[in-house]
Amino acid sequence: MSYKIISVGGSIIIPKTGFDIEFLKRFKNLIIELVRKGEKFILVVGGGATCRQYQKALSESHEVSQADLDWLGIFSTRFNAEFVRLLFGKLAHGQVVESPTNKLIANKPIIIASGWKPGRSTDYVAVMLAKIYGAKQIINASNVDFIYEADPKINKDARPIKQMCWKKFRKIIGNTWTPGANLPFDPRAAQLAAKLGLRLIFIRGSNLIEFRKALSGFNIKGTIITR
Repeated sequence: MSYKIISVGGSIIIPKTGFDIEFLKRFKNLIIELVRKGEKFILVVGGGATCRQYQKALSESHEVSQADLDWLGIFSTRFNAEFVRLLFGKLAHGQVVESPTNKLIANKPIIIASGWKPGRSTDYVAVMLAKIYGAKQIINASNVDFIYEADPKINKDARPIKQMCWKKFRKIIGNTWTPGANLPFDPRAAQLAAKLGLRLIFIRGSNLIEFRKALSGFNIKGTIITR
């Protein structure tokens, strides 16, 4: 059985309000339950609010390059990823994957990956890993239920979209990626995913009922991006 690729938003693991230990336990137990049924997972862990707080503090106190901001974000993803790797103990591969350019020969059912290099987000890493491991789908577990026609924080009348094609989605997110950008998905990653013909599922990662549905192939409360 091939690995399922999940892009896990850093703010799901470490929200602004601090660690939610009960959620972490339930998240861990869900993945372990499916592993015991024969599933295998690659979890690509983002930087989330931790990343953006560091980037904001540095950029406001010192003139810094975009590459430096990217590296700061990358190191925050690696720290978060190491936390998740340790969370799964012996079920996880012994090292965090920092480069998605080669297929890892692993005898563990869980592989944890982090950020890679400047200009490439963890979303991009997830798409690269899907390509390398032959996955046809990525689950994006973020802190929103749907992709909306507009930012619902600005436009309260913005409508959620349950399903759309890559072309429409790319119009919503644009073509530019900047370090710490608070977009639902990296535009460069979207471009590559569209080229590969991947299916992308957006769910609220903290909603483990929907998470389970997405992992099991059932209908979800979320957004599905297809060709």
